[in-house]
Amino acid sequence: MSIAEAIKTVAPRRAILEMPEYHPPLASRDALRLDFNENTFAPSPRVMERLQTITAEGLTKYPEREPVERIVATKFGLDSKQVLLTNGVDEAIHLLCVTFLEDDDEALIWTPGFFMYDVNIQLMSPGGLRKVQSDASMQFPRERFLAAITDKTKLIMIASPNNPTGATIPCADLLAIANAAPHAVLMVDEAYFHFHGETTMGDVGDVPNLIVARTFSKAYGLANLRVGMLAGDARLIGYLRKASSPYNVNGVALTCLPVALEDDAYIAWYVDQIRTGRERIMAGLDELGVSYFPSEANFVLMQIGEKHTALVNAMRQRGVLLRDRSADPGCDGFVRITVGIADQVTQGLAALKDSLIEINWAGPVAAHDTALEREYE
Repeated sequence: MSIAEAIKTVAPRRAILEMPEYHPPLASRDALRLDFNENTFAPSPRVMERLQTITAEGLTKYPEREPVERIVATKFGLDSKQVLLTNGVDEAIHLLCVTFLEDDDEALIWTPGFFMYDVNIQLMSPGGLRKVQSDASMQFPRERFLAAITDKTKLIMIASPNNPTGATIPCADLLAIANAAPHAVLMVDEAYFHFHGETTMGDVGDVPNLIVARTFSKAYGLANLRVGMLAGDARLIGYLRKASSPYNVNGVALTCLPVALEDDAYIAWYVDQIRTGRERIMAGLDELGVSYFPSEANFVLMQIGEKHTALVNAMRQRGVLLRDRSADPGCDGFVRITVGIADQVTQGLAALKDSLIEINWAGPVAAHDTALEREYE
């Protein structure tokens, strides 16, 4: 057998072949980016100033994560042993699955939710993914979720606010889940915390199976630098640190993160822009007759119906990008719009009005309230 023939017989683990694949639609995003829930404006000006101080020699050095972890820990009132910086929350999710899931364990998530939970859980435990679907309200199904916890549940991942719905979970319910599953790790994904304001960060350390994930991609505007964090019991964080690469966060991100954290005034301004813009978008959707789900994040999920693809295409022609979420469980015909700063909201709403007229939109098909509502009524 030749080398060329032999290489064709090489195959990955079965879990790799069977796991779903994430395909972010990132091509041609040179438009108003109301599709990916990013900061649509800029990070703190201090970040740009700090970037200018990076030297050529500095780029030749391996990055030092621990000094910055101490700064982050101080910012959040934690010990540095309770904090692990990661290559975005995507890596944080991966590390949680690699660290805590055996191939016959179960992991529990709420859907619709962040697709990377599915990908990483199925990578480590191909048959262990358990999903609890929202009803038509898209609110958190508290009782059904608690009932889904079993002795085999070893990892629970929940986002609050949730993506793509913008729905939240009261902290008391999250703590009830942690208490109901002391044999499992509960990861609360607070990527959109700033736009809501409620957090379980104050319970870190007191609740031994709680881990909180945060990202610096959203409010802080550092998505391109890829930096996130996990905060939790020092013992659990120690296991995650052992599984992570010592150089998982690049030096440019580590250089910029401290000054981004210092600029509370900038974050307060940006968050106020988004909260105000979110109210404007929901009011604008009311005027246009578009159904949506009340959101506590930096986006709003709209119910468009069968013309969802036509709307996304019409908006792109007007220089505004939206995200079609129709492939998500229970989200057929749904489109998500990210909230930008004031003038971006104005541009987005104007384009939306014109696009709905262009596609002859007459309201969503009343089919969504059938399957899910019949199941849970």
